[in-house]
Amino acid sequence: MTRVQESSDPRVEPKRPVHPLAAPPESWDYATSIEDASLANLRDRYDLWIDGEWVKPAKKLWFESINPSTEQTLSEVAHAGPTDVDKAVRAARRALPGWRDMPASHRARILFAVSRLLQERSRELAVLETLDNGKPIRESRDVDVVLAAQHFFYYAGWTDKLDHVLPAGRKAEPIGVCGQVIPWNFPLLMAAWKLAPALAGGNTCVLKPAETTSLTALRLAEILEEAGVPPGVVNIVTGAGETGAALVNHPDVDKIAFTGSTDVGKLIQKSLAGTGKRLTLELGGKAAHLIFDDAPLDQAVEGIIQGIYFNQGQVCCAGSRLLVQESVERQLIDLLLARMQNIRVGNPLDKNTDLGAINSEEQLAKIESYLEIGEHEGATRRGPQCELPASGYWCAPTLFTGVTPTMRIATEEIFGPVLSVLTFRTPDEAIEKANNSLYGLSAGIWSDKGSKVFRMIEKLRAGVVWANTYNKFDASSPFGGYKESGFGREGGWHGLFPYLK
Repeated sequence: MTRVQESSDPRVEPKRPVHPLAAPPESWDYATSIEDASLANLRDRYDLWIDGEWVKPAKKLWFESINPSTEQTLSEVAHAGPTDVDKAVRAARRALPGWRDMPASHRARILFAVSRLLQERSRELAVLETLDNGKPIRESRDVDVVLAAQHFFYYAGWTDKLDHVLPAGRKAEPIGVCGQVIPWNFPLLMAAWKLAPALAGGNTCVLKPAETTSLTALRLAEILEEAGVPPGVVNIVTGAGETGAALVNHPDVDKIAFTGSTDVGKLIQKSLAGTGKRLTLELGGKAAHLIFDDAPLDQAVEGIIQGIYFNQGQVCCAGSRLLVQESVERQLIDLLLARMQNIRVGNPLDKNTDLGAINSEEQLAKIESYLEIGEHEGATRRGPQCELPASGYWCAPTLFTGVTPTMRIATEEIFGPVLSVLTFRTPDEAIEKANNSLYGLSAGIWSDKGSKVFRMIEKLRAGVVWANTYNKFDASSPFGGYKESGFGREGGWHGLFPYLK
């Protein structure tokens, strides 16, 4: 964390983003396919959003938000301490009766307005998300912002119907004040996943975004205010791990919703034991992606690419364990390697980029350590030869062949563009290897035989299974996992229920 005095000099304007596959920032290409970073409308500094106002942190500390593709500072963001978290929770508690007792149709109207404003400002939000996170603008624009708006729209429709789906004589009641902690891989989308169902149910919220990607959550605060969300209903406190811990352990928070690593999720579960607080956890994954010999291989290759290299592999449900039937392994690997040659790595603001920057220097170091582990364990590292930009945090798309089920690259979550390839002979062996994991968040199956697909789905211990596709999401569909991938669901009615008594 960087200490920044209130009188600090203005931030230096960030340089233009990098042209794919190559050059240092000085030679970045200003093609018309590159979005203008000025569309993000960045401020030099962001304070905390508490009780409908921008509030300076009690300890007067800010930290830098870094553009992972250039390593340059985008803005300064407030670092909230326990005093700030307490102020936010108190604001949420004061706002609870008014929001809870507001006619459901009025709450619905406000959430519909949030959805509309997200769509109207989609280009601005997509550019901001790409600058702050490093993901390709195509993904920010076509996936993250679209799904965020969809979630607010979907849950707005539930708001005035809650009592009708409960047993006769029962009334839907909100849990109360909800503390919500979100990760850095889908900042805006995760905020929508958390806030939309909570608000639809009449709860008030204190949201803590990840320290490396706070900017779209802070921009969302402006949108919520413009849509008519009353002061104190949503409060946003930025900071690092200690900020999240202060929120999780605050005695006046009724529910915690956390998305992040399994290790942190376990700590949260231990800290809340015996407190009576409600808890939902969406944690890590090591998804099995099964390719049978009767699958359409050309289509399967596209699904594999989408499954592991979408968002640089920084996805909890990424198809990072590829299980291929032995009879088609060589053919599939040849097709996959040929397809990987066409993956464009580089400037995230270029609409033709497929693989952007890794979110942080720390995450890149973790990925690189697993690349070394894989080679040390005896797997064969393969992938396209591409020149990475000289500045920023970059990792080329990689796959390992010759992987065995006990290797660390086959069992531990890497959270990067790294694919481990294993083989199987029979469907039973595929199920055994797929389920041989601490995690159970997601899986994928490719086969031309529908009966085989359904038989496999029944046996896979995964919360979400995609058939002949991968990484497809919808607001009406629940998402969550088994085992060390957490508990509770987000999306659909299942994602609304945890926010109701």
